[in-house]
Amino acid sequence: MANAIPSLIQALRAEGLPCAEGEPLARHCTFRIGGPAAVFCTPHTAPALLRALELCSEYGVRTYLLGNGSNVLFADEGFAGAVICLTGLETNFSCTEQGDTAAVKVSAGGTLAALCHAVCARGLTGLEFAYGIPGTVGGAVYMNAGAYGGEIKDVLAEVAFLDENRRLCRLPAAELALGYRTSVFEKKPWCIVEATFTLRRDPEGPEAIRARMEDFMARRRAKQPLDLPSAGSTFKRPAGCFAGQLIDECGLRGFAVGGAAVSEKHCGFVVNKGGATCADVLRLTDEVRRIVLEKTGHTLEREIRVVQ
Repeated sequence: MANAIPSLIQALRAEGLPCAEGEPLARHCTFRIGGPAAVFCTPHTAPALLRALELCSEYGVRTYLLGNGSNVLFADEGFAGAVICLTGLETNFSCTEQGDTAAVKVSAGGTLAALCHAVCARGLTGLEFAYGIPGTVGGAVYMNAGAYGGEIKDVLAEVAFLDENRRLCRLPAAELALGYRTSVFEKKPWCIVEATFTLRRDPEGPEAIRARMEDFMARRRAKQPLDLPSAGSTFKRPAGCFAGQLIDECGLRGFAVGGAAVSEKHCGFVVNKGGATCADVLRLTDEVRRIVLEKTGHTLEREIRVVQ
């Protein structure tokens, strides 16, 4: 595949598709960790995205689809393929209202924050929980993001995606195997391009919705280490308890390996205190998992995606 990289870059540039060689992935994720991508492509339109995927397939170069990089840990060696970043895609938004409900369609590269503001302005409720989750719409669907008792699956109606043959397909939410921080997209090489949400009109109007959004954001600022690079919650919530609580009870608050550390503010987060590597994070989380299992009997599962 390495021999195909120069030819792929030449082909992408020949068709006017923006791409870079050796782009540091630390610049494109909230953990600020990761080596270079052999190819880093930033298509701006859906046809450009499709063509980029076609060219990668033609040249036998593996791909990784990247949103806001808020739940990902890239390897120190980087990614020996093409990272296709979706955040530069044009953002399409439409809202079709019928009675007290509305079907809201939005492209995958848009941020959750922008979506929350847009539906709030229209007096539509249902996505307040997602305000403050630092990801894209596509990323949120991919992992069924959630917070404060809400999940994407609660309001998701349908998803449009490119399948393994790059055909545009649509599936209702009920057929997407949406579970706790997972979906069918984790197991299939599909590219999410658009999501449709079913939201309700709030009789109290935008101000009531905005107040709930700001309340959730205030809780995040009070409890989460937003001042340091991280990938959000590091571990999935074990049945019947909280990962952060278990880690704290094991005396691991502030526990560090290299530049990576368990947050002093919230033990459910591993943070980059400066110069952390992927190896640091993996060694740290492996040790945390070992100690928690030994002392409590609970097995912690990483929520962050490790991309190598």
